[in-house]
Amino acid sequence: MNLAAFEAFVKVMETGSISLAADQLFITQPAVTKRIHSLEEYFGVKLFESAGRGVQPTHASHSLLPKVKSWLNELGDIHNTLSHEQGQVQGKLKIGTSHHIGLHHLPSHLRNYVQQFPEVTLDVHFVDSEQAHEQVLAGDLELAFLTLPPQLDERLKYVTIWNDPLVFAASPFHPLAQKQNLSLEDLIQYPSLLPASQTYTSQITLAEFEKQGVKPKITMSNNPLESIRMLVSIGLGWSVLPKTLLNQDLKQLDIPLEMNRQLGMVWHPARTQSKAAEALVNIMKQLP
Repeated sequence: MNLAAFEAFVKVMETGSISLAADQLFITQPAVTKRIHSLEEYFGVKLFESAGRGVQPTHASHSLLPKVKSWLNELGDIHNTLSHEQGQVQGKLKIGTSHHIGLHHLPSHLRNYVQQFPEVTLDVHFVDSEQAHEQVLAGDLELAFLTLPPQLDERLKYVTIWNDPLVFAASPFHPLAQKQNLSLEDLIQYPSLLPASQTYTSQITLAEFEKQGVKPKITMSNNPLESIRMLVSIGLGWSVLPKTLLNQDLKQLDIPLEMNRQLGMVWHPARTQSKAAEALVNIMKQLP
């Protein structure tokens, strides 16, 4: 039994697919299948069953998954402890980032990081901020860059890096774009395009409407902000977007209301942080 077999098992559980697991592990599908079979032989149970073109986890798989992930996290802590003793910045660093931060804020900083620490293998996962938050808490990600939640979790460590002003926006030909000094009551007369209600950005937005005792007419939810920007630009409704995403296809609506969200990084202080993660945290803390 080896570590690679357990990593393949977790990846198949996460993706629900042998082929996707193989792609993410940079190995062949037969290699993934062989590793899964080795686990099944070792434990004497069936872990996956065929389901159409994919696979279906058995009850045994669902029972095994949290134990395997816990064990892998403990192993990672041991590795991080030893790397501190060696003083080496190397190994694999698994981080998460929201699409917005990963596309618009992180590239230059991560480029500098990989050039400064070539012995580190950077494993970047694009996930929603809420999902990244939970994965840091569970130990699946060592570090994440996300929209900070309105209510911080005292078990985690947060560092604010960017202030991200939010603005109301619509296409230039939308009826609201032609009006001045709008109120939230004016907006609820028209369809809106907002992120899903569980997202931190949507929570910030809806809180402002609740203060006024009104509720927006949400006709469509779509988490990636770039997707929302496109839908707004073709006139399907108004939305709330980071001011940095405005372009010639959008117009900021004239509403005397300030909204901001905080973007930053989060990690679990109870887990031993690798030298690789520590180095990236220090770099990001030094940003002006």
